[in-house]
Amino acid sequence: MSQITRRKLLALGGMAASAALLEPVRALAETVKPVRIREIDSFKLNPPVSKDELALSEKIGWEPNDWHRSALGVVKVVTDAGVTGYSFYAAFRPEALPQIRQTLVGKDLFAIEQHLSQGLGQWGGVEHAIWDAIGKIAHQPVYKLLGGSKNSVKPYLTCVWKEPLTQVPYKDQAAAALRYKNAGFKGMKVQAWRPNPTDDADACREMRAAVGPDFALMFDRTAHLPQSIGQKVWDYETGLKVARELEKSNAAWLEEPFARDDYDSPARLAAAVDIPITGGEAYTSLEPFRQCLLHKTYGILQPDSNNAGGIFMCRKVATLAQAFQVRCVLHGFMALGVAACLQVNLAIGSEWQELAHIRPPLFPQEQWAPALKVLKSKEVFVIRDGEIQAPEYPGLGLDIDEEALVKYRVPS
Repeated sequence: MSQITRRKLLALGGMAASAALLEPVRALAETVKPVRIREIDSFKLNPPVSKDELALSEKIGWEPNDWHRSALGVVKVVTDAGVTGYSFYAAFRPEALPQIRQTLVGKDLFAIEQHLSQGLGQWGGVEHAIWDAIGKIAHQPVYKLLGGSKNSVKPYLTCVWKEPLTQVPYKDQAAAALRYKNAGFKGMKVQAWRPNPTDDADACREMRAAVGPDFALMFDRTAHLPQSIGQKVWDYETGLKVARELEKSNAAWLEEPFARDDYDSPARLAAAVDIPITGGEAYTSLEPFRQCLLHKTYGILQPDSNNAGGIFMCRKVATLAQAFQVRCVLHGFMALGVAACLQVNLAIGSEWQELAHIRPPLFPQEQWAPALKVLKSKEVFVIRDGEIQAPEYPGLGLDIDEEALVKYRVPS
């Protein structure tokens, strides 16, 4: 028999010790059964609108059942562990539900990567609800499961007026900005949609005079949308002229000034001006974000948690951006749809949380009041000291009143 050296003996002892340490873990793993997705449903809600809420709705030009105020899309993911996950604003067509069920029902709830490889990324709202269920099972908010430790984030309001911008005086935009600043908000974004592009820079100048130097003023061209009202996509020279004028008033950023598949013009513009050029809300996979980073397209990436494929995909985008030293701020939403993107912004330590779309002169809490009727606790997205606080509830942080979901469900 060969002689056992001291080194081999120590190595064998170490292996035995490691095996002994791992034994409880192995035993635990053998007793833990996968949590399976048992059912997936999607439906609309239409909570009642009070007389006061109706008056506010009429004031801003919305019908009482407009989805921005009350009619909500819901995704419901039921598990065999007795835990149900919910998300709000279902970003898929109803006819996709049979395919979604075929892809996910009976599968391991926690197998996010596997689900993404099988098409989950097409249905961001479903992915959100899966994470809500995971967080509830773990008794943790999603942002903590994703490694986040920041417990608040600054909100900015994306304001869209009832009237076309040509009918909105600069002084009205300035008054709205001052109103929101005085209420404790830290920033406001408006559309850069005026037919004469530099007029938006003139509006920025008046807004800056009203709010002073410390309130962030963002401008969003959303390049493809103005075409719906007969405007052309900006050429490079127009974008440069607008950006330089916005720069004079210390604008926080200019969003999507050019076509979304144009990676080079925003990079060229970013190199020529000091304000950040931002974008990314419409991208539906990692590849366009990778191209943006390779081309230095944007100084801030703005994935949308529905369009990009869900919470986990946005977390990946943020990690990718971090490797290139590029900031990441999620494109936001409104009402209960804020829940998912807030969890990601907290997870990645983002500077901002977008609240959209707000109709001046309303505050978000006024605009969202009908939607809050499906919660047990109406204290959601609490703003303290100018920042949205992390929700105290697990999952997406919404304390759902399941009886209200049944009561306000729109028959299919």
